[in-house]
Amino acid sequence: MQNRREFLRLLSAAAVLPPLTNAYQEKDTRPSALADVSGPRSLRAHAEQRGLLVGCAVVPDRLTGEPPYGSVVAEQANLLVAENAMKWGALRPAPGKFDFRGADEILAFAAGHKQKVRGHNLCWHESIPKWFDGAVTRDNARQFLVQHIQTVAGRYAGKLHSWDVVNEAIDTKSDRPDALRKSPWLELIGPDYIELAFRTARQADPAALLTYNDYGIENDSADNREKRGQVLQLVRRMKDRGVPIDAVGVQSHLTVTDPAPGAGLQEFVRELRRMGLQVFVTELDINERKLEGSIAERDAAIAKLYKDYVTMMVAEPNVSAVLTWGITDRYTWLDGPKYARIDGKPQRCLPFDSDYQPSPAFFAYRDALDTRLPSASVPTHK
Repeated sequence: MQNRREFLRLLSAAAVLPPLTNAYQEKDTRPSALADVSGPRSLRAHAEQRGLLVGCAVVPDRLTGEPPYGSVVAEQANLLVAENAMKWGALRPAPGKFDFRGADEILAFAAGHKQKVRGHNLCWHESIPKWFDGAVTRDNARQFLVQHIQTVAGRYAGKLHSWDVVNEAIDTKSDRPDALRKSPWLELIGPDYIELAFRTARQADPAALLTYNDYGIENDSADNREKRGQVLQLVRRMKDRGVPIDAVGVQSHLTVTDPAPGAGLQEFVRELRRMGLQVFVTELDINERKLEGSIAERDAAIAKLYKDYVTMMVAEPNVSAVLTWGITDRYTWLDGPKYARIDGKPQRCLPFDSDYQPSPAFFAYRDALDTRLPSASVPTHK
């Protein structure tokens, strides 16, 4: 890990910004380039004091090719997840070929900085390679899925904290009574593709925590309530059949102008605890595309939601990890065409801004981690 002096030098080189004495109240909401958020003042240090894992989604080329990015990730995270490098689209350039270079780079970076790694993901309806439609059929789909999981999870067996085994399998707009999404896997294999994926993953890597990961289950809107209920039913069916599942990932792509997460999500997390399952906040960021006001006003609203949400989640003993989907606004997916701000301004959605300066969200997030009770414990799988 680069030392504190080098870390601060890189931040200073990235941008020189006016000082901020109060991250929550000043009109200029950005801290000084010399703001000390390293070492004991980092997210990582505050999380570790409370027995939590904290981290972000990463891109391998930036870890080694962009020094400020690598330094911030090394300093702030004790848990990494690949943004894209472990998905089918990245790993499978051809039906019989695997490309592990990006995933291996993340593992090497993590090993060098004493960080854990989450695998994301083994089975999803998106990030499907172009060759898939012509090569995968009803006759060989099970073989393709099993081989993929055996090869990928097997390669990293014993080296990963957890795997998102199945991602986003629930769709409340589905006309099926079990609300399973009409994905290629459902159409080619049937509903037991989920069980097949989890059982294969456990055989390939007995040590990794096996996770079901989904979005749109965080707030108390009618749609989110319905989807939470369907996710719980899926997990109960899996538990009843003895399917190996250790955790549920709550993606947490929040929107600051939507209803705030609250009692419904709390009860969801507590019900999972009663089932003996851990919960990970896996992809936290805050969409502010419709939020009006000055930068200071926007930052204050975003920081408040970070503080309220993370505080609520880490109060639950079975919530053991919190990850943001990226670490810097410079590369957020929320500036893409689908989620970009209506006024065209960059989104300010992550703990570090586009110049690698800690945002007000950083300080709110760090304060929220400090509310975790030191005695909190989480279930473990056998």
